[in-house]
Amino acid sequence: MYEYIPQGTCSRKITFEVEDNKVRNVRFEGGCSGNTQGVSALIEGMDVDEAIKRIYGIKCGFRPTSCPDQLARALMEYKDNAD
Repeated sequence: MYEYIPQGTCSRKITFEVEDNKVRNVRFEGGCSGNTQGVSALIEGMDVDEAIKRIYGIKCGFRPTSCPDQLARALMEYKDNAD
């Protein structure tokens, strides 16, 4: 289980697993429940690189980031540490 502390969002923690380069078991602690559950469901089983490509850079209102963007950053950090 990989754990990431997001910055600039309502969510306080993101956890996930990667199995065969596929994103699994994404969980957000805090944040907008419906949105974070939706993102988690949509990303489940997706290739890590494809997930990053799709959600990196998404903003929440006037904020420079969002929960999906923070998940992309978490996946990027995971990849950097896995090498």
